[in-house]
Amino acid sequence: MLFSMNKKLQMPAVHETLIGRATKMQVPTHHYVNGNSLQGPWPEPYKTILFGLGCFWGAERMFWQQEGVYSTAVGFSAGYTPNPTYEEVCSGLTGHNEVVLVVYDPNRIGLKHLIALFFENHDPTQGMRQGGDIGTQYRSGIYVSDAQELALAKVMCAEYGAALTKSGFGAITTEVNLASEFYYAEEYHQQYLAKNPGGYCGLGGTGVSCPIGTGISA
Repeated sequence: MLFSMNKKLQMPAVHETLIGRATKMQVPTHHYVNGNSLQGPWPEPYKTILFGLGCFWGAERMFWQQEGVYSTAVGFSAGYTPNPTYEEVCSGLTGHNEVVLVVYDPNRIGLKHLIALFFENHDPTQGMRQGGDIGTQYRSGIYVSDAQELALAKVMCAEYGAALTKSGFGAITTEVNLASEFYYAEEYHQQYLAKNPGGYCGLGGTGVSCPIGTGISA
């Protein structure tokens, strides 16, 4: 059991990962809550970002409730296995993170505000876990579309890390990278808490506010 738990807390090497499949996951065409498209291409001027902050059920609900967010979906990214299943991701043998795809109108909600929301609603110092949810798929991560967004996210990560340290928390462990391919999770995971209002929500922040007064515009 200890060996299995240790493996789940370590990113697998490429040669250890599951093969996966070429077939894409079949998901609904429209968002269960707002009726907007669940899959791209997205209308102009909408942009996308991926966030990993623990179990994606509660995280997705938080983002779809924001003014200016057009659509959300849950799935997997930042790993190796193509088109993984939920069970495969939970095995720790795909390298993927549970993430929320957020499609937003930058004229109505800024990237800084989305990143601040992300930081303030989980504990980004816990490494490969969020609370009782343990494994590499629960790591803290921001996955952006271009170099400018990457620079902004890294500055905000450093600033929030300093704020956390000042408040007595450990080092921030959030990974900040350019987004790799997003794989949709199974249909029953999409907008899960709208379909199951009493379902599990693992969100929980540190109580530390995220500074958004960086010198980079977004």
